[in-house]
Amino acid sequence: MLFMNDGVYAADHADAPGSGADPAADIGDLYAWRTDSDTLVAVVTFAGLAEAGAPATYDAEVLYGIHIDNTGNGVANIDIWCRFGLNMAMEWGIQCLNVPGADGPVDGPVDTTNEGGNGTMVYAGPRENPFFFDFEGFDGTLMSGDLMFDPMNDTFAGTNVTAIVVEMDAAAAAGGGTTLEVWTSTGRLGAP
Repeated sequence: MLFMNDGVYAADHADAPGSGADPAADIGDLYAWRTDSDTLVAVVTFAGLAEAGAPATYDAEVLYGIHIDNTGNGVANIDIWCRFGLNMAMEWGIQCLNVPGADGPVDGPVDTTNEGGNGTMVYAGPRENPFFFDFEGFDGTLMSGDLMFDPMNDTFAGTNVTAIVVEMDAAAAAGGGTTLEVWTSTGRLGAP
C-alpha cells in the first residue's frame, strides 16, 4: 500500500511579491494522487489567472522539477526534470527526464498526451484553473481583521493555468517504500 505523507502545504496564486514578473516560473499548485491503475499522477500548475482562451505560457529557460522522497527523510530520491523548447517549425514541445517507469525521456508536442512506455505519460498545456478561492474576501479579511469570505465567490473561475501533467508507475516511484513526499520547484536557467 502506498500513502502520501501529510507534509507541508503551500500555494501561490499571484499573491507573492513579484510573482507577476515571471509567470512561467511562478508555481500555482502541485496536485499528486495515486490512480486505480497503480500509477501516480503529478500536476504542476503555473502562469495562473490567464483569461480563458489565452495561449499557454511556455519558456525554454525555465526548468521544472517534480521531486519525490520515497524514504521519508525529506530528501528527494527521484527528481523529474521537465523543460519546454521550440522545434525547427517554431512549435512548442516538452521533454521530461527521469520519469519513474518510462523507457527514457518522455517528449513531444504540447497539448498532446506523450507516452513514455509502461503507462507513463506527459501532457503540457492550458487547463481551466482548478483552484477555488475568494481572493477579494481574503484581501478584505487582511484589511479589516474580520472574516470577509464568500463561499460562492471564486476569483479563479473562468481563468486558465498552464499545467504539466506527469503520470508514472507508482511502484517505480515508491522504490519499495510505503510513503511518498512530493514537491515541485522551478529554476530559471542561468540564474544564480
